[in-house]
Amino acid sequence: MNSNDTFLFLLNFSVLPFALLPQDAIATLNTLQVYAAALKELRSKCHLQLKTMRGFLERAGLTVDELDRLNIIHVTGTKGKGSTCAFTEQILRNCGFRTGFFSSPHLVQVTERIRINGQPIGKELFTKYFWQIYRRLDETKDANGGTMPTYFGILTILAFHIFLQEKVDLAVIEVGIGGAYDNTNIIRRPWVCGISFLDIDHTDILGDTIEKIAWHKAGIFKPGVPAFTIRQPEGAMPVLEQRAKEIGCPLWMCPQLEDYQAECKPLHLGLAGQHQRSNASLALQLSHTWLQMRDNSLPYITVNNGRMLQATAFTPSPMMVKGLADTEWPGRSQTLKRGAVTYFLDGAHTLHSIQACAQWFRETAAENIFTSNAIGPVARVLLFNVTGERDAAAFLKLLVPCHFDFAVFCPCIAEVGTSNIQEKKFDMSVEEMLSRCLDNERIWRLHNHQDDNRDNLLLIEDSLPRLPENRGDTLVFPCIFSALQWITHGRNSVLSDQAKTTLPVKPSVTAKAASLREASDIQVLITGSLYLVGGALKYLDPASSK
Repeated sequence: MNSNDTFLFLLNFSVLPFALLPQDAIATLNTLQVYAAALKELRSKCHLQLKTMRGFLERAGLTVDELDRLNIIHVTGTKGKGSTCAFTEQILRNCGFRTGFFSSPHLVQVTERIRINGQPIGKELFTKYFWQIYRRLDETKDANGGTMPTYFGILTILAFHIFLQEKVDLAVIEVGIGGAYDNTNIIRRPWVCGISFLDIDHTDILGDTIEKIAWHKAGIFKPGVPAFTIRQPEGAMPVLEQRAKEIGCPLWMCPQLEDYQAECKPLHLGLAGQHQRSNASLALQLSHTWLQMRDNSLPYITVNNGRMLQATAFTPSPMMVKGLADTEWPGRSQTLKRGAVTYFLDGAHTLHSIQACAQWFRETAAENIFTSNAIGPVARVLLFNVTGERDAAAFLKLLVPCHFDFAVFCPCIAEVGTSNIQEKKFDMSVEEMLSRCLDNERIWRLHNHQDDNRDNLLLIEDSLPRLPENRGDTLVFPCIFSALQWITHGRNSVLSDQAKTTLPVKPSVTAKAASLREASDIQVLITGSLYLVGGALKYLDPASSK
């Protein structure tokens, strides 16, 4: 009997034994990760995904009819969909409703993806519900050609199951990728839909133009279900309007956030950055419409008249105003102060979001210097990485005006010796990840008109990956932890106190950090990838790992 058979055998008992720990569930969940070869095949059949997903849902003991009871708000977009969902969930929770919230990806722990009343589901409940779903799917596997859902697919089913079992009043569901063929789109009757800002991303799945991407995103529209969007790039809006007309979905344009402030004090947002204002407006329309539908007082038409309509700005209730101010969404325009070091974390990974991130950082970092009363020099450090086929050169060019004293690059690997999962996730070896980091370093130096000298790369004995070498104002590290340790040089007690092995660094590299040691304050922007931000938060906010 293998380990999975043992787990399933034990699940036949009414009380789960102590042996079934959360890490057992997570280890089994990780076996469903789909990597490059299999993912390529799946993407060629994406139009069949919803049919397949309905089959998995039924095998797990759920039906599409049951999902209708969740009173769903369904949100897609390229950038800002998670923030929009966070605003919406917080508003409705403040209004007294028991909320469910499904999002992706997670930053530190997978339980973050499924939230009840704003809190990640507890590990014990996650374990209990995971095995309920996994057992049913595994028991029916042989009769269905040995098929099992993907990692994201089973998490989607698990979220629906948990929300039904926990009897939430509503569920805010964030689309994974795209919309039309996304696993979450088995939802048949959401109460309201939203589309946040559209940008070029996931081009291997959604296409390489804004029009193609808009077509996929509009796939979440449903007949007679009100949908809202914000101002979009040229080319996207006609596609959204046409799709809404074809589907029979009334589509509304959100007003500007300042339009809501005519009869109340200026709205304060819990999430920083000018780009969050459109997300907040979208969230206000989604939550307001949901509340009206619940009270059977929805004034909007429920048929499409062939054109987009302008949604009306209203006076937000005190609970809505408080909801916007209370919203938290880690890893997005987030600031963490740790002694003399201030971290600015933003998982931006498209051109538009990197541009917004750069603007937010420049404004917030300048304000931070003023409020901290710094009495000496302030050092600025960029910690950067990208994943997939994203255009690192274009991203880095947008960050040059931030005037960093150091640019540090590392793979999305938490620490040396734990790279196996990330290698599988990104279908790249550690050497390939480091090679990309070196490419990014070279690009940064070219953007800053610095010489590109590769003569001083350092090979570490005992087959360890390359460690940083003095490269002017740029360095490459083998993991996130070693990069953070070098940047802070003992200035962050959270990093210093952790029982991790500190990798040896050449004296020349240590000497290079003299300006960091002499600085009264250090400002660190961590961006380019949510995986990088999540790996950093694991160390900067240890509570997130508990």
